[in-house]
Amino acid sequence: MRMREIASGLQFPEGPVAMDDGSILVVEIARGTLTRVRSDGRLQVVADLDGGPNGAAIGPDGAVYVCNNGGFRWVTEADGCLRPAGQAADYTCGRIERVELATGKVERLYERVDGHPLHGPNDLVFDAHGGFWFTDLGKIREHDMDRGAVYYARPDGRSIHAVARPVTTPNGIALSPDGATLYYAETEGARVWAFEVVAPGTVRKAPWPSPHGGRLVVAAPGGHYQRFDSMAVDAFGNLCVATMMHGGITVVSPDGRWYNHLPLPDLFTTNLCFGGPGLRTAYVTLSGSGRLVAIDDWPTPGLRLAFNA
Repeated sequence: MRMREIASGLQFPEGPVAMDDGSILVVEIARGTLTRVRSDGRLQVVADLDGGPNGAAIGPDGAVYVCNNGGFRWVTEADGCLRPAGQAADYTCGRIERVELATGKVERLYERVDGHPLHGPNDLVFDAHGGFWFTDLGKIREHDMDRGAVYYARPDGRSIHAVARPVTTPNGIALSPDGATLYYAETEGARVWAFEVVAPGTVRKAPWPSPHGGRLVVAAPGGHYQRFDSMAVDAFGNLCVATMMHGGITVVSPDGRWYNHLPLPDLFTTNLCFGGPGLRTAYVTLSGSGRLVAIDDWPTPGLRLAFNA
């Protein structure tokens, strides 16, 4: 495998989406934008979102749907690494937003569920039925933190409900190739959990002592020295989890019995997507150093997402 840099100077990029024209959409969390990265590295701001745009995905209507966490406070370390450091001073709420790619028009779809505000929506994935699952990690403050949740919503802004809660720091979210298993990555414990999907927006829950009805897939060894972030799935159902602190991609088999780690030169390796010929290129956000890189000749092809274009 060969790593090449596509773009630098990004302000904590996340949520990569590979487009058919060869460009990559990313959010810049610290800049508050949805940005298109051309294959030659040129950057084009698609939309100004403010807050903290986090995860992104193409919906059935061709628009981009964005999890906006509402904003972080930022710290720059001595080595130049930019990192989030809790809830922003001007934070108001989290939300789900819809962006028209052609015009950059932004529409807020969801800010509350059952009368309760969204705190820190993080990542989302569409199913084949046109609905999307998303995580709300919550917000972290100096003396306390929110408990998060997993939700399911329709892209028309009219239907949203909780799938599992309370959940501790849910981050990346993904579906198995057949759509029958929903996975999410837990950041603080560096664990991956799974639910059996029985209908759009409905899962079968395991009994106690599961904390929320999920099945534990894997718990990374030395979890307090690493953090799981967002993830992508390959065509064989393996989970490719962006891993912070260890800095790299952790590949986990669907049953959790096998895993491997590909180290990368950034403690804040936060997300990846597959694109290119045969979906054999992994596009990875190295957020602390503000780079988007490509890893060519990935050992397995990626899973094509429901509505990517």
